[in-house]
Amino acid sequence: MPRRLSAWLLLLTLCWPPTHAATRLDYWLHQFRPSTLTSTQQRAELSWFIQAARPYRGMTVRVLSEDITTHRYEQQVLAKAFSELTGIRVIHDIKPEGDLVRLLKNQLQGGPAVYDGFINDSDLIGTHMRMGQTVVLSDWMKGAGRELTLPTLALEDFIGLAFTMSPDGKLYQLPDQQFANLYWFRYDWFTRPDLQARFKARYGYALGVPLNWSAYEDIADFFTHQVKVIDGQRVYGHMDYGKRDPSLGWRFTDAWLSMAGEGSVGYPNGKPIDEWGIRVEGCNPAGASVSRGGGTNSPAAVYALQKYLDWIKQYAPPEARNLTFSEAGPIPGKGQIAQQIFWYTAFTADMAKPGLPINHPDGTPKWRMAPAPLGAYWEQGMQRGYQDVGAWTFLKNTPRPQLDMAWLYAQFTVSRTVSLKKSLTGLTFIRESDIHSPAASALAPKLGGLIEFYRSPSRVYWTPTGTNVPDYPQLAEFWWPRIAAALAAEQTPQQALDQLASQMDESLQKLSQQPGLRCPPRLNPPQLPTYWLGRPGGPKARLRNEKPRGETVPYDKLLRIWQEGGDTK
Repeated sequence: MPRRLSAWLLLLTLCWPPTHAATRLDYWLHQFRPSTLTSTQQRAELSWFIQAARPYRGMTVRVLSEDITTHRYEQQVLAKAFSELTGIRVIHDIKPEGDLVRLLKNQLQGGPAVYDGFINDSDLIGTHMRMGQTVVLSDWMKGAGRELTLPTLALEDFIGLAFTMSPDGKLYQLPDQQFANLYWFRYDWFTRPDLQARFKARYGYALGVPLNWSAYEDIADFFTHQVKVIDGQRVYGHMDYGKRDPSLGWRFTDAWLSMAGEGSVGYPNGKPIDEWGIRVEGCNPAGASVSRGGGTNSPAAVYALQKYLDWIKQYAPPEARNLTFSEAGPIPGKGQIAQQIFWYTAFTADMAKPGLPINHPDGTPKWRMAPAPLGAYWEQGMQRGYQDVGAWTFLKNTPRPQLDMAWLYAQFTVSRTVSLKKSLTGLTFIRESDIHSPAASALAPKLGGLIEFYRSPSRVYWTPTGTNVPDYPQLAEFWWPRIAAALAAEQTPQQALDQLASQMDESLQKLSQQPGLRCPPRLNPPQLPTYWLGRPGGPKARLRNEKPRGETVPYDKLLRIWQEGGDTK
């Protein structure tokens, strides 16, 4: 290249970004309305990013997230905005969650630094705090990353921050999106007088939001086998997914066993036994199997798996068994499903689209969401359900300039300048200020209870996987093949969970020998199950009656209790 042309390109590189950023700043300010900040405050934040990014103009940063509406907005809008304003090119890849975890695991174990930042579930907090390969953000923001930390980041405004911290208060991940698994149902069908009368005559109690699994099962039976057809369309009383796929494992590790009542009382996760069935003594995992004091193959866990199998076979559409998490999520929007016990609010944006048969012409929903019913083994003071917190995570083997740029982009995607617009797009709120904004209040009537849930004091009882799980990528791989084997009748529920518990114990034993691991596993010696079952602090013994009488509550009454932070149990 001629020296004169090379010099001209260098001059263009140095001069173009500030001028271009200035001309585009007003454009993006308009795009990021509404916001809880004033336009002046937004301009100040964006100007800070422009200035902080000056040393990195012309460089490229690469990050990875899973495929949900929120991350597609980041990929298609926020990455473009950040690039235009700062001159840093952003490659924001999106992959299925299973691939994301695999790639993160490879990099955690010393593989090449393919990505400079990950938005991965806070479920890996136990892994991050033990392995020592993750950048501790609370230290980074005070030390090497201090000058690159947004002064108005406002950590106290994040609703999921507690889930991304270790027990000693160190922050390992920065929340980017958040959603829960709740109960979803057709409010318009549940309030029809003819259907209410038919239900009451057959089951002896009112058709309403189920408080326990017995009522859920009765309602599933009612719509699937008694009602069968509404407005000329075949309807079903249950929806789920069962394809042999990694997402089938999340279906269970995302607190299904806890909702059944498998774990111990405790918040945010059961102590000493968590929702995976892993027993922890102090901070050290002591085993997953009943023989070591865990609950993964306990009577309550077998009950949970059996109910999953019964319901998907008896009450769900035939195609449900061949669907994954992402494929099953939008199915209720077609108008055939009466209720779903385990529905992720990440799909709220899909359900709220105009023109769907589940919405009125004015955009208000015919459906609602509510706290999910609880299983026969559940006790007061236990985790109520699962809450996903996708959070920015950075690894120590990332080259410093790449880490700096990834940190800047991460903060941009969660800054108050963009967070409300992003939340209204993907409906995965992360900031208290956004949840209580006038814009959220205006949208609430079209979201079927989502805003009410996140404004409720009760939301804290929906929690992610906690620090009991010492190696999420490894242990999570054991779940879905065993659940799939039970669904295919290759194993009984007890056999499948016995094998799962054994695999987890073997993995914990190997992990205990890994040098330098913080809070390593220390397995209890195996005992006969009778040694642990029913013992205080041990796994629960089998109940004589796993199907008590069904209990329901009118939705409007439940919503009032929910908003006041009370409990229906």
